Amino acid sequence: MASSPTNDPPLPPVKLDPLAGLLSYFIPGLGQIYQGRVGKGLLFFGGLYLLFFYGMWMGQWRNVWLPETDDLPAVAFAGTDLPGVAKAVSYRPQFLGQFWIGAAAWPGVYQHIAFDKAKDEGPIFGKFQRMPDEKELNDLQRNGNKRWDLGWVYTVIAGVLNLLVIYDAFAGPMFREASPEWVGDESEDAYTAAPRPTVPVVPPPPPPAPAHSFKPPAPPVEAPVHSAPPAPPTAQGGA
Repeated sequence: MASSPTNDPPLPPVKLDPLAGLLSYFIPGLGQIYQGRVGKGLLFFGGLYLLFFYGMWMGQWRNVWLPETDDLPAVAFAGTDLPGVAKAVSYRPQFLGQFWIGAAAWPGVYQHIAFDKAKDEGPIFGKFQRMPDEKELNDLQRNGNKRWDLGWVYTVIAGVLNLLVIYDAFAGPMFREASPEWVGDESEDAYTAAPRPTVPVVPPPPPPAPAHSFKPPAPPVEAPVHSAPPAPPTAQGGA
């Protein structure tokens, strides 16, 4: 069966929004809020931050960090030794997933850059997302009852999920609406200008008379006969 033609307008083209994607990387859901999708943005913000910081809490706030690599063997990739942060990520690939949570993981990058062996704490964030020493790390893994490992898994999941949030903000909503110009002007003009077919109204035929309703013809009515009045008598007499 052939489909009937429709007057629905074509959907507007997909408009990419790099700024919204960047905002959602910085803080999950911020790009959606910037686009006016406040409810969705708050859902992303609360859900991903709850998962990320709950994972940090399970790891006693010591499972998001980049290692100091000065004393570690070099790591070669494609015949070239990896420098700086790339080398640190190769020794702790978990941070590559945690990084996508945005600003919540930036202290780990700063602590790696500003790391000083002679100090127990960093210059700004203290021990927050600073690499633990070997003794502390062994204690966390030995006495944490697997909570420390499970905690960093939660933080990685939160970071990877934020990639989907970033893409949602960058590519815009899945369902798009017709432009206001088409709805306000063109649709009304097209509707009023198009001829409307008229359908003649045909009255229904009268129902047939039932067989038992036949009546015999009435007998003829005779007209009354009127007799002429008698003539008046004539006068008699002689001369």
